[in-house]
Amino acid sequence: MNPQILRPKNTVMLMIDVQEKLLPAIYGKESVELNAKKLIKASQIMEIPLKVTEQYPKGLGGTVSGLTEDISPDDVFEKKAFGCFDEEGFDDFFRCTRRNQVVLFGIESHICVHTTAMQLLERDFEVTVVADGCGSRENSNHEMALRNMSACGVHVLPMESVVYQLIKVSGTPEFKQLLPLFK
Repeated sequence: MNPQILRPKNTVMLMIDVQEKLLPAIYGKESVELNAKKLIKASQIMEIPLKVTEQYPKGLGGTVSGLTEDISPDDVFEKKAFGCFDEEGFDDFFRCTRRNQVVLFGIESHICVHTTAMQLLERDFEVTVVADGCGSRENSNHEMALRNMSACGVHVLPMESVVYQLIKVSGTPEFKQLLPLFK
């Protein structure tokens, strides 16, 4: 695996399927939701594009309401495919950012997150999965997916590592705005 340093100007964040009817069934759902909220806030403060998917929202509901306030409807993509790039139009929706590093988080780790991570690697993106920003109905599936993604070249890190790596140094206006999230 090659070393990778996340850089705000090269990074896009992709939140997968953190939806009203999916989240309640997820092991560690409180952590997933809290870390998703922090990552959304970090993307906003550091001006990192955020893309969001919703798996069949007619049946599974939209993105969890506590997360939607900082998300533009233009950055939400409805899908039925488990791998985001298997959905027609996703490539155009996603590539408009012209960035080569992706911070990936959401649910479920072993289905949509894993498949999308593999698709991103196939497309030569540098991929970081936020371990505590993802989840599955069964923790064993989540852990197995993280191990497999890591073995395939995905960087698997906790949310704080990702955000601090993007901030780079303390004392900046961004650091000061984000610091309350970590206290």
